[in-house]
Amino acid sequence: MVYDVIIVGGGPAGVTAGVYAARKKMKCLLLAGTIGGSSSISATIENWIGEPSITGVGFGQRLEAHLRAQEGIDIRTDEAVTGIGRNDGTTFLVTTEKGETFETKSVIVASGVRHRHLGVPGEDLFQGKGVAYCSTCDAPFFRNKTVTVVGGGNCALEAVEDLLPYATKVTILTIDPEFTGDPVLRERVLGSEKVSAIRNAKSEEIVGERKVTALRYEDLSTGERREIPCDGVFVEIGMMPNFELARDLVERTRGGEIVVNPRTFETSCPGIFAAGDVTDQPYRQNNISAGQGAVASLSAYDFVRGAGAGDPTTVVSGD
Repeated sequence: MVYDVIIVGGGPAGVTAGVYAARKKMKCLLLAGTIGGSSSISATIENWIGEPSITGVGFGQRLEAHLRAQEGIDIRTDEAVTGIGRNDGTTFLVTTEKGETFETKSVIVASGVRHRHLGVPGEDLFQGKGVAYCSTCDAPFFRNKTVTVVGGGNCALEAVEDLLPYATKVTILTIDPEFTGDPVLRERVLGSEKVSAIRNAKSEEIVGERKVTALRYEDLSTGERREIPCDGVFVEIGMMPNFELARDLVERTRGGEIVVNPRTFETSCPGIFAAGDVTDQPYRQNNISAGQGAVASLSAYDFVRGAGAGDPTTVVSGD
């Protein structure tokens, strides 16, 4: 079988792309490890339109239910994509870690992002022994302990919020002069009496014996080396794109994001589209990723029918 489109990823971008492809009666295959994306591990999501507040698990369940309600879409989870390549100039071949190969006329990459690492001594050594990257998963393990969170954006602030019900003290440390997360979140988190904030600080080493005992850093304002005693370090310095699949086919930024046409979400390779956090577009938000997934899917539909991605004659109603 030759698919019209293969979608790589099961977050808001991938799921929305799948829904729209199904509504267009495209032969569609969606490949993903899980459905829900990175937000499915969040304790609470408060910015998904139509849901004032929903758990990460509930969010993933809603996405999956909506996707599976569509007719004619082939959904395969627990099947990671390992490569995307050209076939004969008119189609692409998508391979998976299970050794399967699928042929398709177009591809939508919505593979999301993964956690960035500090790259300092002790980080790899103490993973699972005090170094963590998922506050939703690991915060309960730090009950009655002291924790340091590295990062200054929303990810770091949300990690502190997740830790507050468990930890006795949380120190949040950022390399920047100020914290960059949403003002409401900054006020709520930094106002807690259990939280200490350190700015202009560059992490240098995570130290310990059998487990983490401290984080060493440089005070960029004075050049002094200092140490924060703690039982754990949560690294929350953002994400990096999950896309090493077709690096020779599409243009990417220095940071690894896929460069897309913001009107059609087509990449530099005709027939390959991308949506969500894996792209070079700003504002990493679930609602934005979903919208990008819809645009990428409609553009892929235009491409497959030979109209050209973003054909202005395309009329969409009831979507």
